[in-house]
Amino acid sequence: MKKNLFSIILLVGLILSLNLQAQPLKKHGNLSVKGIQLTDEHGNATVLNGISYGWHNWWSPFYNKESVNWLATDWKCSAVRAAMGVEPKEGYLDKPDWSKEKVEAVVDGAIESGIYVLIDFHSHNIRLPEAKVFFTEMATKYGKYPNVIYELYNEPVKDSWTQVKEYSVELIKTIRAIDPDNVILVGSPHWDQDIHLAADDPILGFNNIMYTCHFYAGTHGQSLRDRCDYALNKGIPVFISESAGMEASGDGPINYAEWQKWIDWCTSNKISLISWSVSAKKETCSMIKPGVSVQGNWKESDLNESGIKTRELLRKQAEAEK
Repeated sequence: MKKNLFSIILLVGLILSLNLQAQPLKKHGNLSVKGIQLTDEHGNATVLNGISYGWHNWWSPFYNKESVNWLATDWKCSAVRAAMGVEPKEGYLDKPDWSKEKVEAVVDGAIESGIYVLIDFHSHNIRLPEAKVFFTEMATKYGKYPNVIYELYNEPVKDSWTQVKEYSVELIKTIRAIDPDNVILVGSPHWDQDIHLAADDPILGFNNIMYTCHFYAGTHGQSLRDRCDYALNKGIPVFISESAGMEASGDGPINYAEWQKWIDWCTSNKISLISWSVSAKKETCSMIKPGVSVQGNWKESDLNESGIKTRELLRKQAEAEK
């Protein structure tokens, strides 16, 4: 009996050990940027693949630790993105404390699950005073955790690169005064499409900075990949912090052929890829069907087409990473 009990204890210990080893944070640790490549604490090229939550002000019920854990364990995400809406009703400008609570639930869930998390100031306009306050609080609370990545500006729409650059530099200074090393993501004009402008006039004097590009495969094709290649060739590190297979509206049919071209491009260039989104709106990009659990434990029948295919992709990518 004692021998059997000892064997059971050993087996449980082995399972727990394997689970810990499978956690991306356990494998990669502190991230940094070397040249154009995201790297881990061992100096190895590292790629994060994961899911963005939808705007927190519209999809707040999904912002909980349980859903993060499900995405980490079942979908095999190595990163999630907390998209904190800023301007819309019940966004950060309207309800700052409640908005931070939603973001922190996802961040805390990511830390507990051993994955990385993008703290995304999900705005289409420059809001420097508010962003300074927000990132000061986030860096103060979470800067000691290697899980955290700061995304300064979701998608500039009308602002020039000069304006976005000035805004980003101020926020980088704010964060670096508290957190000297976690990765910071910088947006580019025109819905994160004009990364070539950032490549021609990059931010200098700071470490661990990357630049975001967003694609929707039903709208964006080779010309946007060419811009990304231009940036890479000029030494600009690229991070795809939002993407999907349908049109830029978030709706319409999935363009599987073009989506696959993007996936292959990211794989060949070792580019991190975050997909949009955990939400339940009746549109193609919403991965979850209305009326199902907001805490994960989703069956395939609970997922929309984009959710089914994205889960398949993430599990395939995780298997390739082993």
